[in-house]
Amino acid sequence: MTAEHGYRPKILVFSTNAISDMAIDLAGSSHMDYSPTVQTIAVPCSSGVNPRWVARAITDGFDGVFIAADGPECSYLSDCVDRTGRVVQQAQELLRAQGIDPARVKTAALCSVCSEPFVNHMKQFGKALAALPSAGGK
Repeated sequence: MTAEHGYRPKILVFSTNAISDMAIDLAGSSHMDYSPTVQTIAVPCSSGVNPRWVARAITDGFDGVFIAADGPECSYLSDCVDRTGRVVQQAQELLRAQGIDPARVKTAALCSVCSEPFVNHMKQFGKALAALPSAGGK
């Protein structure tokens, strides 16, 4: 099923409670339009996301997983960007081993006031997921 037919991919967002959560909250309180099928889980640091959680979310019904990375502003680790990159790479490898398109995992750094970029990421990622051959029906 495609976006033209009303399909809205389910996206799980791992968001950091000190940085990207504020941008996501601002998007909501500002009534910015993005899919109601986007769900968030707050984590302290994006590099702490377990790659198995990402793969599990997709095998359990989410169409995609977005990791809202801390970027260089991380208050926990100076190498957070590199660690988060490894998390994404490992999650994509787990998916690939299961025959699932690794494009179902995406990451981007989001600052605390990046509500518009967050909404844009959700819209673009949703379109990309809807275009995948098995989107909506794994």
